[in-house]
Amino acid sequence: MLSVMQTTILIVDDEPAVTDLLEYNLKKAGYAVLTASDGLQALQTARTSQVDMILLDVMIPEMDGLDVCRELRKSCATPIIMITARGEEVDRVVGLELGADDYVCKPFSIRELLARIKAVLRRSQMQEDSRKESAVIYGPAGLVINTETRAVTVADIPVTLTKLEFDVLTALCRAAGRVLTREYLLEQVWGYDFAGGDRAVDSTVKRLRARLRAASPEADGIETVRGLGYRMAK
Repeated sequence: MLSVMQTTILIVDDEPAVTDLLEYNLKKAGYAVLTASDGLQALQTARTSQVDMILLDVMIPEMDGLDVCRELRKSCATPIIMITARGEEVDRVVGLELGADDYVCKPFSIRELLARIKAVLRRSQMQEDSRKESAVIYGPAGLVINTETRAVTVADIPVTLTKLEFDVLTALCRAAGRVLTREYLLEQVWGYDFAGGDRAVDSTVKRLRARLRAASPEADGIETVRGLGYRMAK
């Protein structure tokens, strides 16, 4: 598992006062820090430097944080915590559905932020360890999940999934035949402190099933267990 001293965090924010505050406290906590003040610079730094986590503001110039998150999720799984003054539930849900791992609204407590950073890093490491245990998972109708490359195919046809969809599918396939409650999926995929509720699980599963059926109707082995959650058919 990454130690604090091995962890580099990229701060993406166009407000110098916020960047300075975060940089000071993260370095004080023992993290290495990189900074970017706009979306294009953030993409370049994330792609050319060794970055273990990204603190990403939504309202930044050149390319907003949601678009940066969307672009990064096409090629990497680096943990992302969105930091923004926009606190409406719809903004949180959009950020998380694009692949962010957590969401913090300004003004925020540095103490809480540091706790969230540790929690997200710990969860990311656990997922990485799990992927290494079994890199390839097989599902119904030729469904194949490669957890190292995060690629999904159905009868050799590529299926493009968001980070949340991929993680939900992986959890269901690993536990094929067993019911996973919505609460379990929320904790495992979204994080224990996600405030979006069961609706986030249902909407993600709905989109996931549609993507699988588009590749092959038989590949959608996800069953809804009324009042409980979901199960992947063996």
